[in-house]
Amino acid sequence: MRLRKIHPRGSLSPCMTVGEIITEGLLVHEPQLAAREREEAAIKALEEVGIDPVMRNRFPHEFSGSQRQRIAIARATVLKPTVIVLDEPTSALDRSVQKQIINLLRRIQESHGLSYIFISHDLAVVKVLADHTIVMKTGRVVEEGPTEVFRDPKSDYTRASCARPSILRTC
Repeated sequence: MRLRKIHPRGSLSPCMTVGEIITEGLLVHEPQLAAREREEAAIKALEEVGIDPVMRNRFPHEFSGSQRQRIAIARATVLKPTVIVLDEPTSALDRSVQKQIINLLRRIQESHGLSYIFISHDLAVVKVLADHTIVMKTGRVVEEGPTEVFRDPKSDYTRASCARPSILRTC
């Protein structure tokens, strides 16, 4: 089986408004909520990610890549999870927008008390968000420990990864 990366553009239904996309999970996980309560949850989630709630009746194609990423984050956080899996959440974004999304994720992590499982090839981005890091190569763990592992990497692979240019120089 081959896995493919799903970017926010492809994961947001073009047939649904942003408000519907954000509240879709509430229909399943909190079916007792009235339509007005779901709408209020969408408004709050959009405000939290920096999108004007007035835009909730628009469709995904009307938003930039950065805004679609924020919508995907709102869709995840509206359910009030304790853990979110982030698979390369900044890879399709330019460097200045990557920084904005990282700062947004940090703020949301702190305000919601969230844990992230953050999957990325960009170790510098991982360092910004992670407390504990597992470095893998071809499906095997090559190094693990507190994120300070980047200060003194033990494996050649981690050292080489730290040498690559990144948006945030951390190694």
